[in-house]
Amino acid sequence: MAQRRLTRRELAALAGGVALTGAASGRENAEPAVVRTARLPADERGRLDPTKVGAAMDAVLGGRPEGGGPPRLAASVFRSSDVVGIKLNCLGGRRLSPRPELVAAFVDRLIEGGVPPEQIILFERSSRELERAGFEIRRSGDGPRCFGVDNDYDRLPSVSGAIGSCFARLVSETCTALVSFGVVKDHDLAGVSAGMKNWYGVIHNPNKYHDHQCDPYVADVVHHPFIRSKLRLTVLDGVTAQCHGGPAFRASGIFDLNMLAASLDPVAADVWAWAVIDAERKRRGMPSLEAAGRAPRFLATAERYGLGVADPTRLKELSV
Repeated sequence: MAQRRLTRRELAALAGGVALTGAASGRENAEPAVVRTARLPADERGRLDPTKVGAAMDAVLGGRPEGGGPPRLAASVFRSSDVVGIKLNCLGGRRLSPRPELVAAFVDRLIEGGVPPEQIILFERSSRELERAGFEIRRSGDGPRCFGVDNDYDRLPSVSGAIGSCFARLVSETCTALVSFGVVKDHDLAGVSAGMKNWYGVIHNPNKYHDHQCDPYVADVVHHPFIRSKLRLTVLDGVTAQCHGGPAFRASGIFDLNMLAASLDPVAADVWAWAVIDAERKRRGMPSLEAAGRAPRFLATAERYGLGVADPTRLKELSV
């Protein structure tokens, strides 16, 4: 089978081990295992206070500098020349997808940081999933766009480790910077589906890569230059989380985590999600993910690839 040839730049990114923590844009991250979190509770009807949404987003994006200005990460990690693709995880429908108001707050801060609105694209595997989660499809216009991959993949597959997949042209050709905007939930095979497994939504054949707890496949997808050289940030909507029954929505597994999280380190973000999922499982008297035979093994593989920090003892949660 013919394969898509990587460009010289893509091969250099893979061979050189471009970091996912801002180094891809020429910046260093002094604390690659930091996950910034902010409390963000919903009311009894599941609604968020709009004034608290903005403050929480500012906090997880590093706060605003003294004297004002956009949040530090929005201004320092993204460039005005970037085409920023924000991969949403909408498999769980309205009850277990990134909330549109949180995504809108993040987009506003990208714009404040200098990214032109028309260079921001919200996307998911399909437009149908976006609509089910409450997002409006916008394929053109002056503002941010929002649409599904909808089978617009590279004509030929390319290889990364054990995967051979056609990638969405949005990530292979269009976007210069990527954000994973996921939710905090368990996965019946991988253990955790938060920031990293979200990228299964940009390959044409994710059904092939669920053996062995999705290891090494999740790490292999993110290790591909299309993702690795462009991924700048992971944001997790943890207002409502799920500790059992994922990746689809399952009411009995839902719990109120009441948190928003973000990290420059995609592996650390998933390690944090694993910890809070296990904490809720323990509170309910359930076995840990490891005891249940579905620890997210792909995280250790991702660390071996140099994608981030999987050792929980090196994880620093910065609650702001």
